[in-house]
Amino acid sequence: MCIASVMWLFFEAIVGLLKITWFNLVGVFRFFVPPTKKPLVGEIVLITGAGGGIGRLMAINFAKRGCTLVLWDIDKDGNDETAELITALGGGGGKAYGYRCDVTNKDEVYRFAEQVKEDVGSVTILVNNAEVVAGKNLLDCPDELILETINVNAISNFWSVKAFAPSMVTHNHGHIVTIASLAGSIGAPGMVEYCASKFAAVGLHESLCYEFIKEGYDGIKMTLVQPYLINTKMFDGFKVREGIAPPALEPQYVADKVVDAVQMNQEVLLLPKDGYISVWLKSWMSHRSFLTILKFIGALNGMDEFIGKQKKSK
Repeated sequence: MCIASVMWLFFEAIVGLLKITWFNLVGVFRFFVPPTKKPLVGEIVLITGAGGGIGRLMAINFAKRGCTLVLWDIDKDGNDETAELITALGGGGGKAYGYRCDVTNKDEVYRFAEQVKEDVGSVTILVNNAEVVAGKNLLDCPDELILETINVNAISNFWSVKAFAPSMVTHNHGHIVTIASLAGSIGAPGMVEYCASKFAAVGLHESLCYEFIKEGYDGIKMTLVQPYLINTKMFDGFKVREGIAPPALEPQYVADKVVDAVQMNQEVLLLPKDGYISVWLKSWMSHRSFLTILKFIGALNGMDEFIGKQKKSK
């Protein structure tokens, strides 16, 4: 390597270190002083899994900010109810369009995506929120439940992104939100298939974010959401040591934080803030050391009395 190449490499390294220092300082500053929120009036927001839980609450929050909502869920009754709640907001909210869509069926996703473009317009904010969990030890989990969890929580995100990101790329404008989980960074017994699906969702989101940056689509923002346990029917029966582990998050709190994060173009949102510490500890602690922490807070036995959300009979 010639001297000129060495000098240029040294220069790039110094500039890189200065950038890293600056971005870290900005990150710390933004941790305490959030940026100004961007307006969302006129945005077209599509939420998967909008028929209940935080999907419904996020939809209502977006509607209150003047967005038009596109609601996708395999539960038609729940989805229709969400649409009715948004319509009832009147002048203070936006419009809602509900579609019964199986997000694991790529042909159905692409077909409804075209229908949405005709009925509503180009989606500008995509929230991949649909999820399921089997809640069984891997060796006791039927193959069909494993496939269902992977397909709903991870594979479906590919189809929705491929369906709606092209218009975002064309206009260099949009926002993609992935509702993952802390279980997408930290594994746990009794939910192997769920953790695997959330790890996949995190990997898809992060890689796609870098891909957009590489291609120069700076107008497409992305927000990765990794919440701890949310107090919904999804994880009924999950228990950890009370007073040691954090309490379950309230759905409205999570929904509020997600919409706030979108308005502030926040790249990563871990809830509660202790989640940042947990992921950081795992990044440098030995396997056995981190396992000791999981045992102490009761996470290894959290799914022992799992009930979960009981499916409606068809």
